[in-house]
Parts: sequence; C-alpha cells; structure tokens
Amino acid sequence: MRVVLPTGTIAEKVVRRAAAGFDADVVVTGKVASFLTPEKLISIARGGDYDAVITSGMCTASFASAEEALGIPVYRGPRHAADIGMMLRLLGTMEFSRTVPADEFLSRMREDEARDRLKEMEKEASGVFSVRGCRIGGTSRMKVLAEIMDAHRLPDIRATAERFLAAGADIIDLGFGFDATPEDVKRVFGALRSLPVPLAADTQDPALIRAALPAADIILSLQEENIPLVGAAVAAAGAAAVVVPGDASLAENIRAAEAAGISRIIADPLLQPAGSGLVSSLSSFEDVGYPLFFGAGNVTELIDADSVGVNALLAAMAHECHAAVLFTSEHSDKTQGSVREMRRAADMMALMGDRPYPKDLGLSLFCIKEKRRRHEPAIPREHSRDVLPVPEELVFDPRGNLRIGIEDGWIIAEHQGTAFRGKKWDEVFHAILSDDRVSLMDHAAYLGKELYKAELALRFGRSFEQDGDF
Repeated sequence: MRVVLPTGTIAEKVVRRAAAGFDADVVVTGKVASFLTPEKLISIARGGDYDAVITSGMCTASFASAEEALGIPVYRGPRHAADIGMMLRLLGTMEFSRTVPADEFLSRMREDEARDRLKEMEKEASGVFSVRGCRIGGTSRMKVLAEIMDAHRLPDIRATAERFLAAGADIIDLGFGFDATPEDVKRVFGALRSLPVPLAADTQDPALIRAALPAADIILSLQEENIPLVGAAVAAAGAAAVVVPGDASLAENIRAAEAAGISRIIADPLLQPAGSGLVSSLSSFEDVGYPLFFGAGNVTELIDADSVGVNALLAAMAHECHAAVLFTSEHSDKTQGSVREMRRAADMMALMGDRPYPKDLGLSLFCIKEKRRRHEPAIPREHSRDVLPVPEELVFDPRGNLRIGIEDGWIIAEHQGTAFRGKKWDEVFHAILSDDRVSLMDHAAYLGKELYKAELALRFGRSFEQDGDF
C-alpha cells in the first residue's frame, strides 16, 4: 500500500526513520506538519499514484474536500511522529479514522475489543453460585463490592448507589453503624431495592440483620456470636452470607453457618492493613470450599498513598489468592474513585488469561505516568531568550473578572451573573470569547490556564482552587 506522509521540517527526521522500510513518500510541507491545509495536501498528492494519505495527528483541519478531490482516503495519523511505524504496519488490515488521531483510535479500539472479550468471557463463565444473576466465584471474574458506609445517614442514598453502579460496582454494600435502627435499615433497602444488582447489609447486629431480610441479598458478616441468633433467618430468606473469623476460626464459623442451613457462603479470612499484618494475612487465603472475600478497602483506606496503584496491586494479590469478591470503599477523600479503579483492575486480571503479567491487555490504570515516553525532535531556533517574571502590577480587564470553579462534574465560569458551563476547558473558553467577555490578551491567557486546571481537577477527581496550585 503506497502512502504519502506530509510532514514539517521539525519532525522530518523522525518521520523518515519511522517510515523506513515501508512504501511511503515523506513530503515536507512547511515548518510544522499540523499547519497543513487541504489545498496544500491536494497539490502534493495529486498524480502521485498513492493509495492513502496520512496526515499529522495534530492537524485540526478537515480534509474531506481533499479526500474527494484525490479519490483516496486521508487518514489522521498519530499525534507523535515516532508512532507512525505502528500505523504503517497495520495499514491495509484495518480502517483508520479521518478525524481521530491514530494512536487514540487504536487505543479506543483495543479498549473496545477488551470490553467485548470481557462480556463474552463472563457470559460463558460459571460461578459457584449466583446472587440475583451475579455469578460469584468459579470461572467468573472477581466482583467489585462497593461499600456505602453509614448508609442510613445519607440524604440521597440512591444517588450514591447509582454513582457506584456507573463506576462499575457489581454489588452495593450498605453499612449501618451502631446508631442505626431497624427502621433505618428498612428505609434504605426500600429506596434501593429496584436497583439491578445485589444489595448487601453490612452489620453484625442481629436486630439490623433481621430488619434487612428478606430485602438483602447478602449479609456481611456472620460469626460465632450472631450465627446462633440469625443464621436460620438468613437461610430462610435465601440470602448469601459473608462469614468471618472471630474468637472462633473461620472454618468453625463456616461449619456453624452450614448447620444453620446457609448454602451460599463467601469466606472472608480478613485482610489486614499494611503495617499491621498485610503480608502474613495473605497466607489465610486458602481453599476453604467456598468463594473468598478480599477486603481491599481495609488497606486502601489506611495508607497515605494514591489509591490507583494501591488498588491495582491489591487486585493482583486478590487474583493470585483466587478471590471472588473485591471489597472497596470511597469513605475518605483520598480514596474517591476507588470503585472505578478496582473495577478496572478486576477487569485487567480477568483479561490476563494465560499471560504471566497484567500488561498490554487493552485496559490499564495509568493516570499520571505514561507507559512509554515519546521522543520528539528538538524545536529548532536561531536565538533563545529567557523571559522575565510577570510584572507585579495587575491590569484588570475592563470587561470584568470571572469566577471559575467546578460543580457536579462541570466547569463553571461566572461573569457578571452569567455562568458558562461545560466539560472541557476549551469549550468554556470559546464560549466566553464568543460572548465578548474578554478584552485583554493576558486575561485570556490567564483564563485558559485556570480553565484547564479545572478540567484536570475533574479528570483526576481533585478539588479546585482558582489561583491556587494544582
């Protein structure tokens, strides 16, 4: 397949190296490849007997007119010149996008393929048992159980549960503290019973367990003190139960639950926090004849480290321990996003198959760091000039100042009573400029900086403070 690669002088050497060995003509169209116009493209590609054109992934122009004039596809290449070889190897075996950069397009495609594989794998999997259609154990993937602590205190419990579901939770776990009453438990389960996933009651109080039955699909947690009091009721309701050790061993409490008539048992050997026996507690995760419960949230909540990597590693541990259920929570500010992270990690473990490592799966948990660094050519220049600090004297825009913040997943920019709302910084910025709300260039630059900070805060689940450091 013969292609033409328009490029700029800045990236020419990198593009030529990447295209070496392929039937590709590299044509320099100017200093910067992203400034290519449809007219210029037509002039360089017409009469060249090409099968396709690959433009820079950084181009923002539409090349629909050039494609029509040339009669050949004009694909959007990768954003980084060093990745062109990757695209050339696949060209002819698949259809690339005219509008989405090739590296992003391939990433999306691999992720879509990974998700399709996960759906098919789960469809064909068998579980030790099912709870409201949710397979537990067996060959099914690990299920994410998301805890809502003190569920009875939340003014809008439904919104929180639906947020966890959207993040990938398979089971919603409703925690009830010592101040909860049986009426609180019934009210909360009544508000959530129509959700399409299993609901768990997280309490060891016999009165609250009875109040949760028969609405609760799973009871957390049974041990030697409450099994004699509520074991028969749990069995009669047909609920599954998470059994934990107490003064009695886990094996002893499992036998007591069996004797009470409970058939769907999930065994929790109790994972200890880091520094308090995490490694030694892993030795308790052995085959006990029932699916295993892995309390990852107990570790993530009790370590001052970013939850993304912690959750990924804990999911890998759970996978090696053959756990069936992953417990996670978002009780503290630092663990916000853990449900989504744990679901992504569980999916990665399921995709491993016979691979020795959870990498190159189509899904990842990269957040800040990148898998591989791109090495773009140095920016050519005749002179370098060090800039001076910004003058301390501030000149205010005659059109007025803007107040920027984030609310409920939106970027908000308020100006003289009008709030501009959007998901992306450039869309909000464009709306502000289009409405003639800015008259000074330095004010426009400032707004771009602050709006992009707001978008990053949304993307990474952080708080935002105008004029503060990100």
